[in-house]
Amino acid sequence: MKDRINQDKWLLLAIKAAKAAGEKILDIYNQDFEVKFKKDKSPLTLADQKANEIIESHLINSKIPILSEEGNQPEYEQRKNWDMLWIVDPLDGTKEFVKKNGEFTVNIALVEKGIPIIGVIFAPVKDILYYGSYKGVFREINEKTIQLPIKNKSQILYVVASRSHNTKETDEYFEKLKKEKGAIEILSIGSSLKFCLVAEGSADIYPRFSPTMEWDTAAGHAIANYAGKKVIDLVSKKEITYNRKNLKNNWFIVE
Repeated sequence: MKDRINQDKWLLLAIKAAKAAGEKILDIYNQDFEVKFKKDKSPLTLADQKANEIIESHLINSKIPILSEEGNQPEYEQRKNWDMLWIVDPLDGTKEFVKKNGEFTVNIALVEKGIPIIGVIFAPVKDILYYGSYKGVFREINEKTIQLPIKNKSQILYVVASRSHNTKETDEYFEKLKKEKGAIEILSIGSSLKFCLVAEGSADIYPRFSPTMEWDTAAGHAIANYAGKKVIDLVSKKEITYNRKNLKNNWFIVE
């Protein structure tokens, strides 16, 4: 994108939206809340819905269309004409939210012609913000900001795995890595924080051999890319692209 002034403005807008949604999510997290289930048996809470309302109320000011897990999901015939769009997961890791382990995030990405150009991931309980744009990738903790990645000098290969979605194929991949690389350390964590661990240098590889949707990965993909990492679709052998007809991702590897 040539219009970097607008890109800076949109990044600040996304950060503001993510933090506002995170504040509302925490309010609900610290109370008793009801858990419902969608048709695909994934959990849904009031926090998912309220966070989505807050995010959309911020992003609507950009005049850029929004594709959200908990919002309007237009048919591809309409979406295919969008050069730019926001892709939003207002509460990524609802299973972790329900378990109350703190490993859930707010994900906001700006996508241009299929490529994520801004990524914002906010973990409300941990009060950690990750964001990526053409200026690079940054992590903010307690208002202290550092640029990523941090160099990992360890000889051990750190592999990040899903807290709630591991599969037989994932375990087989780990065994393959052990044979090829020797010592590996497996780090299990929920939500899009897995992308963030690879982006910051705390982990080397994140393999995903279970279902995800575009809103699960778009923000993390931008952050990984700006940290010098790739998010490779294991079917096409190319980087994942977005605003596709089928919003379900193929399996992929971040490294």
